[in-house]
Amino acid sequence: MSTVPDTAADSAAAPETKSGGQEQQKLPLLALLALATAVFITCLTETLPAGLLTAMSDDLRVSESATGQTVTIYAIGTALTAIPLTAATAGWRRKGLLLAAMAGFALANTVTAVSSVYELTMVARFVAGVAAGLAWALLAGYARRLAPVHLQGRAIAIAMAGIPVALSIGVPAGTFLGEALGWRVAFLSMTALTVVLLLWIFAAVPDYPGQERGERPKMLRTLRIPGVTPVLFVTLVFVLAHTILYAYIAAFLDDLGLDDSTGLVLLVFGAASLASIWIVGAQIQHRLRSLTIAGALLVAVAAALLAVVSDTTALVYVAAVLWGLGWGGVPTLLQTAVGDAGGESADAAQAMLVTLWNVAMAGGGIIGGILLDVAGSESFPWTVLLLLLPVIAVVLYARGAGFPATRQVSQDVGPEPS
Repeated sequence: MSTVPDTAADSAAAPETKSGGQEQQKLPLLALLALATAVFITCLTETLPAGLLTAMSDDLRVSESATGQTVTIYAIGTALTAIPLTAATAGWRRKGLLLAAMAGFALANTVTAVSSVYELTMVARFVAGVAAGLAWALLAGYARRLAPVHLQGRAIAIAMAGIPVALSIGVPAGTFLGEALGWRVAFLSMTALTVVLLLWIFAAVPDYPGQERGERPKMLRTLRIPGVTPVLFVTLVFVLAHTILYAYIAAFLDDLGLDDSTGLVLLVFGAASLASIWIVGAQIQHRLRSLTIAGALLVAVAAALLAVVSDTTALVYVAAVLWGLGWGGVPTLLQTAVGDAGGESADAAQAMLVTLWNVAMAGGGIIGGILLDVAGSESFPWTVLLLLLPVIAVVLYARGAGFPATRQVSQDVGPEPS
């Protein structure tokens, strides 16, 4: 993702009509759905091993815990490379960069599918994480750039819809496919989908230039821009809180005697997340701050329900609904907030967000595992509540920059796609 084009071009002026007014631009749905599919592939590639753990460990002749590290190495690859790769490719044309990132997924998933050597599988998963770091830093800015300013939030919401779809539908479907035809078929299916997506991007997604060398911002200098640091803090802690519970939801439900209901609980969570994305996309232009606060509060209420009344099955499902409603729009809200705050340094800010997001995911897995061994799964919702307190406090504090009541976006005309 480039900075000047991805921010200035976000607000390209609508064409004038014969009457001298402005014609309201529409969202390029075909291009945005291609980006949503890219997000879907990115998210599903990361989480798919969780549903295929036993079969993969048998074929690779390693323990399930060792196979579980295929998820960890993916997150490490993303966290280590998102910032340097974003800086190194700032001058690349956007479409070619997106195609390269998705081609990386096709390669990594193919190698994963055919490998019988654990070490080679881990290398392939690391490569997939590298491709993800590049893709995540690029996709939100691309979605912003495709839309007129008044529809930017909705554009990002459409692109980010790939996340809950992957978690609520993609993982169960991939698990079913793996059980029916073998786990290798599940990964090869991801490759096939990626090849289709490459053709889709080539045909339907417009191209944009990268940045001139003199215009590229320094990464660390971005932290001094007002509003960027609060958004990054909220990202780190909010994602950490969510991951601690989400990564071990099966263990939590098992301790409640609901081990057979994990799939249904996740389906309810995913459906509520999709509703949340729709709400956020419709309201983010004027209510970014209030939506972020509401999201954190809803997740906190869900955690409180799970902590206090989790012995009532119906309330567990109520908590899943509230959790999904609170969490589903968070990726859109945070990507939009950091892009707005970063301004001409939006690409650097997005790369930092991607890095911290994956650090939080890896940290959530580690901390959740420690909590499970030391304090039991009942500690998860209380930990989520504790972590969400500073999240809410920082959002409330950053009313001037980071989480303003109304988005402030430049109305200057940006470059057209070429």
